[in-house]
Amino acid sequence: MQVFRGFHHPGLAPSCALTIGNFDGVHRGHQAMLALLINEARHRGLASCVMSFEPHPRDYFAGRAGQAASAPARIATLRDKLSELERCGVDQVVVLRFDAAFAAQSPQAFIDDVLLQGLHARYVLVGDDFRFGAKRAGDYAMLDASGQRQGFDVARMMSYEVHGLRVSSSAVREALAGGDMARASALLGRPYSISGHVVHGKKLGRELGFRTLNLRFVHPKPAAMGIFVVQVHGLTDKPVPGVASLGVRPTIEDAGRVLLETHCLEWPASLGPEAGYGQVLKVELLHKLHDELRYESLDALREGIARDTAAARAWFTQQA
Repeated sequence: MQVFRGFHHPGLAPSCALTIGNFDGVHRGHQAMLALLINEARHRGLASCVMSFEPHPRDYFAGRAGQAASAPARIATLRDKLSELERCGVDQVVVLRFDAAFAAQSPQAFIDDVLLQGLHARYVLVGDDFRFGAKRAGDYAMLDASGQRQGFDVARMMSYEVHGLRVSSSAVREALAGGDMARASALLGRPYSISGHVVHGKKLGRELGFRTLNLRFVHPKPAAMGIFVVQVHGLTDKPVPGVASLGVRPTIEDAGRVLLETHCLEWPASLGPEAGYGQVLKVELLHKLHDELRYESLDALREGIARDTAAARAWFTQQA
C-alpha cells in the first residue's frame, strides 16, 4: 500500500475508486465499505484509494473555537489506522492536512480541485451521513449530481449494524471509555490494540521491580485510559501476556503526555534485559482492571502495580 501526504505526487494512480473519511479505528462498518470499494475498483480496473485527514476535522474546529477538550477522543494513531487500511487491501491512502484553507473550500471546489484534478476519481463511495465543503454545505445529492455532469460515478453505503446496533467510531469510543473491551472488539472485528516503537523512559519501572515496555500514544486524548490486561505481539513468535497502564501517569509526572507502559508477566529469557527498545510492537488491550490512580508514594505505587500484576495473572488463568 502506498501512502501520500497530499495529492501532488507523481506516484499517485492515474485514476482511482475513492472513499473519503476519518476511518478512526477502521471498525467493521469501515471494513465493509472498504471491501465494497476494493471490489468496485477491481471490476473497473482502478486503484482503490482512501482519502483521510490529519488532524481530524473536529480536532481542527475545536481548536479554532478554543475548545480543544470538546474534540473526540482518538481510537487509533495514524500508524495503526494505516496498518489496518493496508490489512484491508487498499492500494493507496492520501492523508490531507485539514487546515483553514481546506475548511474554506466550497463544495464544488472540493469536487473540482481535490476529487477530479487531484485524485482523478472515477468512482466515489461515501457513507450515508457524508458532508463536505465549507460549512458542510455539500451532501450526497450534490455529489451525485456533479458526478452525472462531470463523468464520475457516485455510490452511498448505508449504516452497518451488528446485533441491531449501528457500528460507528462513536460507538467504539463509548465502549472503550466504559472499559467494555469485549464490545469494542465486536465493533472493531478484532481486539483493540496500540502499536509503535518501544521508547526509553525514566527506567522507574526497574527501580520498582516491574520493568516496562513504553509506547507513545501521540494524540493527547486516547479513547481508552486505565490499567489493562494485555498481550504483546512482536517480541517473539508468540504473544506475551502482560499488564499495562495507558494514560498520563499521575503519580509520576502528570505532564499530560500519554504513554502505554506494559509489564510482561513472562519476559522471554532469550531476549535479554535490554531487548525491545526500537522494536515495533503491538499491544492488545484485552480487559480493563480499573482507571488510573494517583498513589501517595512510590511504595504505594509499587504495591498497586503488584496488585494489578496479580489480577492480570488471575484473569489469564480464568481464560485458560
